[in-house]
Amino acid sequence: MSTKKIKIDKKDLPKDGEMKTVEINSEKILISRIDGKYYATGAFCTHYGAPLEEGVLSGDRIVCPWHHACFNAKTGDLKEPPARDALPHFDVTMEGDELFIELPEKVEPSREPHMAKFDHQKDKRIFVILGAGAAGNAAAQSLRENGYTGRILMISYENRLPYDRPNLSKDYLKGEAEAEWMPLRSTDFYQDHGIELLLNKKVREVNVPSNLILLENQEKINYDKLLIVTGGIPRTLNIPRRDLKNIFTLRSYDDSDTIIKAAESASRIVIIGASFIGLETADSLRHRGLSVSLVAPENVPFGNIFGEQVGKMFLEAHRKNGVDFYLSQTVNKFEGKNSVEAVILEDGKKLEADMVIVGIGVRPATDMIKGINVNEDGSVSVDRNFRVNENVYAAGDIARFKFWRTGEDIRIEHWRVAEQMGRIAGANMAGKKQEYKGVPFFWTAQSGFNFRYLGYVRNWDDLIIDGDIQARKFIAYYIKNNMVHAVAGINRDKEMAAIEELMRHNSMPSVEDLRKEKVRLLDLL
Repeated sequence: MSTKKIKIDKKDLPKDGEMKTVEINSEKILISRIDGKYYATGAFCTHYGAPLEEGVLSGDRIVCPWHHACFNAKTGDLKEPPARDALPHFDVTMEGDELFIELPEKVEPSREPHMAKFDHQKDKRIFVILGAGAAGNAAAQSLRENGYTGRILMISYENRLPYDRPNLSKDYLKGEAEAEWMPLRSTDFYQDHGIELLLNKKVREVNVPSNLILLENQEKINYDKLLIVTGGIPRTLNIPRRDLKNIFTLRSYDDSDTIIKAAESASRIVIIGASFIGLETADSLRHRGLSVSLVAPENVPFGNIFGEQVGKMFLEAHRKNGVDFYLSQTVNKFEGKNSVEAVILEDGKKLEADMVIVGIGVRPATDMIKGINVNEDGSVSVDRNFRVNENVYAAGDIARFKFWRTGEDIRIEHWRVAEQMGRIAGANMAGKKQEYKGVPFFWTAQSGFNFRYLGYVRNWDDLIIDGDIQARKFIAYYIKNNMVHAVAGINRDKEMAAIEELMRHNSMPSVEDLRKEKVRLLDLL
């Protein structure tokens, strides 16, 4: 492909340790300066198109401001999900005091990472990925990125390509995300890289001692290595009349489609559970003009996780959006003839309903696994390489691992974390030695704001607020044993990206400094 060498005006160049977007021939290019040298890449994240200039540059690492995908500023290579593709990279040359960038005639918004060419004739190994969600899809790509050339079988109980699960309760449920946006990759991508999708296949048993997977149709699959990424199964309520029609959970693409179809002839919705799924679903169905009531046992949504001040912000935002809350309440039973007609609360209150959505969390989908220890909560313990034993790995919602920052054994149900785990597990299966040294990151969009959360903490003992929660512009620091374990924020995206890097490097400011003065987080990178 022919390129054109274009001179860059010095006034458009960033300072050392900074990045800046410049417009060249109607194309926006991100220029980074690292240790006195200039580098040029695409200016927008390959995930959802966020302007990377609004993120942070940490060493040679670009952190996206929206969902914290990370790229190498020198090469454009992908370092961290949820992006799946790398940034385009452009050659930069210095001629005397003048800087030039070589651009192709057409600048593509992304480029596929380099992946090994599969060769099933020379490499007879079979690696099976059981599950086609965030972790499974990331692992399949990672295997090829890290040089594995044997067969990859990805087994899914769904009859769909791996898809963007977080959108099911948000834009897709609202009706604002087209169906063609949902697949993570095209059919051609999987075919081109020798990733065999075994769709609509239900697993009866995973016999770990025998390296064998038995499907419900009696088909048997032997493997050399196995990655278990089966995710979660929605919890249900064990109460009278739970078998009535129009009572749903929301986990899969089909679940979301079923709810959308049922909502066309409904007007009154009851959601049970003030989980993220519950509140995102409430927001989406209000967007469709439906009457929504939400029932939950807590006094304030997320009060025990984020604190009452932050929880009240969620509550007030949804109330303003028209959601009716019935808090400190549990459900006694459902009523109706064939379909649900009412939800009866423990105090006897009756909520009329055309449909009900139960959003009370998930449990690890590990019932079919035989021959390895499964923890009491259904999770599977893994080592620092996400390995269960010599040939079996686990990642995503089912994996319990030791968190490097605190030494705690934890399990996390976050989309981006599952992708991080999948990439690392794939690398280790391919023969590389990698450990999870990242920072858990979670986001949610609901009732007009984007909420971001970094780190991990259980039973924090102190909270420091920088900013105004009611104005929805703040950072909340969650303290335990005089250390910042987790951080939440709204409308402070650049600083949240910086905090991820500070946590990753164990360079967070002290609790004392956070209390006594306004810390300039960006200056600490």
